[in-house]
This record gives sequence, structure tokens and C-alpha cells, in this order.
Amino acid sequence: MLNDDIKKFQIDSFFKYVSIPSQSVAGAKTIPSSEGQMKLAKVLAEDLKALGLKDVIVNDNAIVTALFPKNKDNIHSIGFVAHLDTVDVGLTGDIHPQILKFVGEDLCLNKEKNIMFRVSEHPEIKKYINDDIIFSDGTSVLGADNKAAIATVMSALKYIKDNNLEHGDIYIAFVPDEEIGLIGSKALDLNVFNPDFAYTIDSCEIGEVVYETFNAGSASIDIEGVTAHPMSAKGVLVNPILIAIDIANEFDRKSTPECTEKKEGYIWVQGISGNQRNASLKLNIRDHSKELYEQKKSKIKESVEKYQKLEPRAKISLTIEDVYANISDSIKDDRFPIDVIYEAMKNLNIEPKTISMRGGTDGSALSVKGLLTPNYFTGAHNFHSIYEFLPISSFHKSLQTTLEIIRIISSKSK
Repeated sequence: MLNDDIKKFQIDSFFKYVSIPSQSVAGAKTIPSSEGQMKLAKVLAEDLKALGLKDVIVNDNAIVTALFPKNKDNIHSIGFVAHLDTVDVGLTGDIHPQILKFVGEDLCLNKEKNIMFRVSEHPEIKKYINDDIIFSDGTSVLGADNKAAIATVMSALKYIKDNNLEHGDIYIAFVPDEEIGLIGSKALDLNVFNPDFAYTIDSCEIGEVVYETFNAGSASIDIEGVTAHPMSAKGVLVNPILIAIDIANEFDRKSTPECTEKKEGYIWVQGISGNQRNASLKLNIRDHSKELYEQKKSKIKESVEKYQKLEPRAKISLTIEDVYANISDSIKDDRFPIDVIYEAMKNLNIEPKTISMRGGTDGSALSVKGLLTPNYFTGAHNFHSIYEFLPISSFHKSLQTTLEIIRIISSKSK
């Protein structure tokens, strides 16, 4: 059981970290993509030092690494990874958290702006009647994705230190720019962050476990047409915007995000832009199946080749990039780190909810690099929304799960 002091520390830590704006910026040419992430990284480094961790480093990319040295031999070393950035969905990066008690009725998040949290629109909250719940003030996301994880990791370290619990080496990594392509975890040096396996805490409601994610890619199709005045355009003008639209129409209209669920993949037309001379078509490619993912990439290539032949006077180029991979494809014979999550939840009477995530985590990037990194819950709901909320009871259960994972691993010989 958690004592009141560590519960308060966890909540206070969360409020402290969300007070530092750290939205990532898509398309930025630097790592980190925003100054706020570096500011948060430096604060976390000082907090890790205060907890007695060793080898605390903040590199030029705002990647924070640290080591909690073992006090017991012959057990696995483990790692915990969380991301510094919050998502930019066109809202302010300034987060103003508040604790409201839910008694079954609609909640006012912001009286001045008349922003209401309506139970009819978010029935998932009915599970938490009479619970204290953390919300934003309705002008931003809450930032539990992923600062709830950061607060939970820091609280676990404090609890272990204060209670002198047995543990092997515990590696810590806080990384930037997860929300814009897992950029920080891809840049993480696994010679510095070098556990036997690791965990992310980047799922939603209590009990969620993720070790299967999308394979993900992006495609950019750039088209240069031929300009002409409309009065003499016949047989001369090649409209790049119409070519972009024609290529977009090559893809199955029912295999899009709004028409798919569970383990169904998709090609998502994210944007079309252009003018008389140039146009660009941006696509996202997703599938849990590696084979079906590769088929979707092939379909895009075939469509581009088709219009290269149909419109030989246009210049049509294609760039496809693999963004991240399915964690499950990196699982070898040893499922030990995954099994430990389920054992921990069983011991805590938490019902596991295994999710095939329609997205990715930092573990998607790390697992493909050879570091198996499954994922479990923060306790929050409605990531990437002004209606994001974090039941405090679930938040504490995430911390208990983290401590129980460490306890189980520390009880087993390597």
C-alpha cells in the first residue's frame, strides 16, 4: 500500500511537471523541437540528482539519462522511458490542472469560458463516481500523456530510496518529441541506456497493457505540373492538384481512420496542398500486420507509377519513410518482461486490458532496436483532448504497478 506522503509526492510532481510547457513542434529541424522540452529536461535532471541517482546526463537533444545503482546482484536490470513533450493539437501549451470531485453530474472545467465536461458525451467517467479526478481548465490538454508517467517514475524512485527496497540497476530515460514521430527514442543511445529490457507507461485507463502497436510509415508525393494560360491551355496545361486528387482516389475509401477499428490498418490522406505548378500529397500508412503494411506501401508505389505513365509530362516523385514498428514483431522466445506486467496486476487485483494499440509508443522504436519495451497504463482517459482526465485512484495504481514490477523482478534470479 502507498502511504499518504508518496501519494502526495506523485500528485505534486505531476502538477510541477505539467506547469512547464513542452509541446513538440511538427516539422522542426532540431531535437528537441521546442525550448520547453529542454527546460523540463534540466528540471528532471536536478530532481534525479536529488533522489541520489548516478550518471545523470542531459545531452544536447534534451535526452535525460540516469542510473539508480543496484543494491542486489544477479537480477535483471530494467529501464523506464517516458517522453517530455505534450501534443500540439492547436491549443495553448500552458496547462492549468485542477482536482474536481465527480459525483455523477456534469463538471464545469472553466466557468469564465463556460467549458463543461458532460457525462453524456464522456460516459467512461461513470466508473469514477465519488473519485477525485485531475482535469485541465479546458483550454489545453491535461498532459497526462506523458507527464503522468514521469511523475510515476520519479515517485517510484523516491519510494524505493525511502524504504531501502531491493532492486537491480534501474535505468531512466526521459526523451523528447515522441508525439511527432518517436524522435527522441530513436536518438537514444543504447550504450548509455542499457538495461536488459524496459517499460513505457504511456497507455490510458487502469489495466491497459500494450505490446502490439502499428507498423507505421509516411509517404510524400510531390508533383510538378505544366503551367499555361487558360486561353491556350488545351493540350498544354498539366494540373498537379488534380493529379494529387486522382492518386488519393486510388486508395480504398473504407480503409481510412474513420472507417477502421481494432487491428484494421489504413492509408490516411493527411493533406493535399498545391498551386498551378506544384502539388503535394501527404499520406500516413498503418497496419499491425507487417505483411499488410508492406502491401499498403506497394499500393502507393503502384499508384504513383500509374500516374507517371498516364501523365508523362508531369514530374511525380515519391518518398516513403518507415516511422516505427510493431513491438510484437520484436518479441523473441522470452516474454518475461511482458509476463511480469500481468503478474504485477494479478497481485494488485487489477484486471488487465490487453490492447492492440492503434498507434505507437517510444517502445515501438526501442523494441525494433533490440530493446524489448512493452507498455502499461497511466490511468488517464481521452489523451490529446481538452477532456483528458486522470482519476487519482488510477494514477496511484499505476505507481503501485510500477513498484510491483520492480519487486517481482528483484525477487527472481537472472
